[in-house]
Amino acid sequence: MTQSEKRKPTMRDVCKLAGVSAMTVSRVLGTTGKVSPETRSKVMRAIEQIGYVPDQNAGSLSSNKSHFVALVLPTLTNSNFGDTAEGLTEVLGPAGYQPLIGYSRYRLSQEEDVIRAMLARRPDAIVVAGSEHTKASTVMLHQSGVPVIEIWDRPKHPIDISVGYSNEEAGRLAARHLISLGHRRIAALGAIESGEGRDFRGEQRLAGFASALVEAGLSDELIIREDETPVSFTQGARAMGTLLDRAPDVEAVFAVSDLSAVGAVMECNRRGVAVPDQVSIMGFGNFEVGRQCVPSLTTISVDAQMIGRKTGEILLELLTSKQQPGQDRPASIDLGVELCVRGSTGPRSQNIMQGDRSNG
Repeated sequence: MTQSEKRKPTMRDVCKLAGVSAMTVSRVLGTTGKVSPETRSKVMRAIEQIGYVPDQNAGSLSSNKSHFVALVLPTLTNSNFGDTAEGLTEVLGPAGYQPLIGYSRYRLSQEEDVIRAMLARRPDAIVVAGSEHTKASTVMLHQSGVPVIEIWDRPKHPIDISVGYSNEEAGRLAARHLISLGHRRIAALGAIESGEGRDFRGEQRLAGFASALVEAGLSDELIIREDETPVSFTQGARAMGTLLDRAPDVEAVFAVSDLSAVGAVMECNRRGVAVPDQVSIMGFGNFEVGRQCVPSLTTISVDAQMIGRKTGEILLELLTSKQQPGQDRPASIDLGVELCVRGSTGPRSQNIMQGDRSNG
């Protein structure tokens, strides 16, 4: 018998095996009505034995609750997005809500498809990483009738609520750190911009970084874009190689992600360019790989789990009260960023100031 030919266990099967009424099973599965510990144990053993899963659709039609929250992420390979999903689940799970995750691969058209598919399943809320959407996605989110929270960004005009930080300020903070170390020939690494695959948050970091350089009277010409999104170790290594070929006198580098930054460190190691003695490198995200690489990576840290937890707290308040999205609360929650200085950045060295870089 194939999987599709197997009969799905029903509540009637549970009743027969446990020797109880449908009302008793409903009480065990629900939150109302008292059931003795012995009866509850007997029902739960029957449910486990036959693999019964309650059909939530029937209940949701009457209660207008699906008890799942749609979560749209750009990728599942970035551990920070995984941490955000974990933080959200930690808060929502005990309250009976579960996230249903889809991912866009940094493509707005795919995000639109995911949002459409999610909303068709009647989520109680929708959480989207980012604030750049297609026109159709924006209309769907506005008309969804459920709370919408945009995370990992701080748009000027959020659809309902945003929970995140300023990517431009993160870029500015990175530039200010490298400038404070005395570096003057400063570069940045990002991914190639394309209409279907853009890292908007990374682009905002680069924009803030470039602005801070110009404000300090420095050139912003050394912004290297290599490979398409998502950024990776390989992308960072290739971008660093392009940079060293183009500007062997570069003194400091900011990468839009720790993944890219670690790839840049590896490329320097292959070329015999000492980090940070000959070139300082820093990233964004505070990934574990950056903390463990040698030298450990200076980075801009975002509390990814806190983004998830704060989003979950806001959603629970909205879903368990009559409060409308955005009512009596800030439309934008700023969790900020933090500079984490480690071994991959250091002061401008004497050999660089004297123009005596023997390698690279």
